[in-house]
Amino acid sequence: MTRVIAHRGASGHRPEHSRSAYELAVELGADAIEPDLVPTRDGVLVLRHENEVSGTTDVADRPEFAHLRTSKTVDGQVVTGWFTEDFTWDELRTLRVRERLPALRPASAAYDGQEGVLRLEDLLGILDAAPRPVGLVAEVKHATFFEQAGLPMAQLLDDALGAAGWRGDDRLTVESFEKTVLRQLGARRTGGRLVYLQEARGSAADEVAAHGSVAPSWASERTDEALAGFAAEFHGISVDLKTLMAGTDTAAVDDPRPVRSAIVDRAHAAGLAVYTWTLRPENRFLPAPLRRGGDVAAHGDWERWFTSVLRTGVDGVFADHPDLAVRARSLVGGSAD
Repeated sequence: MTRVIAHRGASGHRPEHSRSAYELAVELGADAIEPDLVPTRDGVLVLRHENEVSGTTDVADRPEFAHLRTSKTVDGQVVTGWFTEDFTWDELRTLRVRERLPALRPASAAYDGQEGVLRLEDLLGILDAAPRPVGLVAEVKHATFFEQAGLPMAQLLDDALGAAGWRGDDRLTVESFEKTVLRQLGARRTGGRLVYLQEARGSAADEVAAHGSVAPSWASERTDEALAGFAAEFHGISVDLKTLMAGTDTAAVDDPRPVRSAIVDRAHAAGLAVYTWTLRPENRFLPAPLRRGGDVAAHGDWERWFTSVLRTGVDGVFADHPDLAVRARSLVGGSAD
């Protein structure tokens, strides 16, 4: 049945990637937790959505780090701020985490400043101490960018997992928007499941680095032929909700019939699992017919949306509120394997 994966922890309730977000996700019944991995200057993998951290930490208020503010081109986008790869771990660990969407999630923002940035091994310790098996779905961010900066993500991840006793663990899944780093991990025999993330549009950064303007698009990598090829290398693919639900109807909560999704049907036929991101209950993130009232932060008819997504037969859903996703799964009569 569909796995519920806590997106950056229980990030609808606590600042993302914080210890409390991860621990709460376990309490709320998540089957796995998804952290994003970026490195420090000294090669420590830390848990941040992006390597630019001004939106999720108090770095902009820290005068001792003002000199590190800079602009960089990351995967073709010019970004200005403070970047993890310019800090040592000892420096970065002094920062305090903040809610990324404070206007939308003020209850979570009330926890701003209470916790620090974590390393991958900190999360692995939380999972090892959990009262039940909880998986890890680790997203490797900007692998080509970091490789060019002398920070080889496959090696760093393989080393960190090995040191923590997680190399080859059945609880392990690694995902990335770049195939190259997944193949590197496969060659290293890091173990676990390898999942290729795909945006609805655009091309992967490693493909752009290799082929420039003629790089294949993610859309072109969702043909039956491409999916069959990926099945020989990867466990699955992960697509955004728009791609997953293209052409489907949003059916009633108590409707037991499957919701047909072309990408789920075709990927399953090729032997690939399918994951999707990200389930969120706020009006801002729901399809227009399911929004309720004029407040973008209020919860709309999330049950109808969540259950429709689950009835596509997708193998895993990423959710900011894992408790709501678990509840939706119960409504369609499912549970995790």
